[in-house]
Amino acid sequence: MQLVAVSKTQPASAVQAALAAGQRRFGENRVQEAAGKFPPLRASWPDLRLHLIGGLQTNKAREAVRLADVIESLDRPRLADALADAAEREGRMPDLLVQVNLGDEPQKSGVARADADRFIDACQARFGSRLRGLMGVPPQAADPAPYFAWLAERARAHGLEILSMGMSGDFAAAIAAGATHVRIGSALFGSRPRA
Repeated sequence: MQLVAVSKTQPASAVQAALAAGQRRFGENRVQEAAGKFPPLRASWPDLRLHLIGGLQTNKAREAVRLADVIESLDRPRLADALADAAEREGRMPDLLVQVNLGDEPQKSGVARADADRFIDACQARFGSRLRGLMGVPPQAADPAPYFAWLAERARAHGLEILSMGMSGDFAAAIAAGATHVRIGSALFGSRPRA
């Protein structure tokens, strides 16, 4: 199981402290914030792995492909097109995870549950082994266990090895359901600074 330290809105000094303590995987929501923070850190820690975990706009695809080791938010055909084009231009493709909107919540990113199998199949056909797994966030007020179990079953059905699920408040349930990656922010770094 891998810990992805969610460093969004945290200063580079907090990331440096985590790196010095041995943490190597970090999650950022915004491409622009990650671009300002991580390239200088790679010089000292070339084994760090950057996960982009927030909704990704198609116009940020090229910079995301250039910067990230893992993009966890592939959720629509237009984004798949943009990532494929960016990868061709940049000569590299990060690992990709399909983000599923586990609660079909209108305010959240992710492919709808009803469309997930079809979209996962299309992405596997297009990206092959670069499509590594699934990511999902359950509704905040709900018991997360059935949502995590559903996502784990979808990963098994498609032969995908990575399950990125679970955050500071529900990581134990995610691990019990088979998470391979948990995204922890506030439990590591404390409350995010207010903008």
